[in-house]
Amino acid sequence: MKKFFAEFKTFISRGNVVDMAVGVIVGGAFTAIVNTLGNSIFKPVINWLLSLVLGADSLSEVYTFLHVARLEDGSVDLANSIYIDWGAFINAVINFLIIALVLFLIVRTINRVKAKNEEIRSELKKMRLGKAEKKELAEHGIDIKDKQAVNSYFAEKAAAAKAAEEERIKAEKAAAEKNSVEGLLGQIKDLLETKLKKED
Repeated sequence: MKKFFAEFKTFISRGNVVDMAVGVIVGGAFTAIVNTLGNSIFKPVINWLLSLVLGADSLSEVYTFLHVARLEDGSVDLANSIYIDWGAFINAVINFLIIALVLFLIVRTINRVKAKNEEIRSELKKMRLGKAEKKELAEHGIDIKDKQAVNSYFAEKAAAAKAAEEERIKAEKAAAEKNSVEGLLGQIKDLLETKLKKED
């Protein structure tokens, strides 16, 4: 018996069981919200539109009769008639669309929050110092806790690296221009020498 209750305790304390229970409870409350939204807000508008278009007063009166049974006073006996209940169908479609829209908005919000969290985490990861960077700061006598000094050091380092890269690019361009000018002058010299030889 103890083993049974121990297993039950393990089962009930699992995270997914608790999450499922919460989901069922929230789902029940959510269904009530959707039904109220449909019945109190959307249905009156649709009923009003139907009364303008079809002449029916509400969704509950939108039928297509396949077989009509009448009572003694001549009114329609719905219990014994065969009919298509368009109102119930339209009602189900409205509830489905409301649920789909709300779930879409919830999932969209959750995905945006997750994306923002990932972005913040990656930014924080970039801001964390590695062992080599900590050692470099220690060699320059900068305290890791002094954020302003750390930021200033890395900003100066980045500026120096950028300036060095610009100088390297300039030097490469100058060398390329020099080589092209020297090569052109060499070709002109060769042409002149061959011309002089021909004239001699």
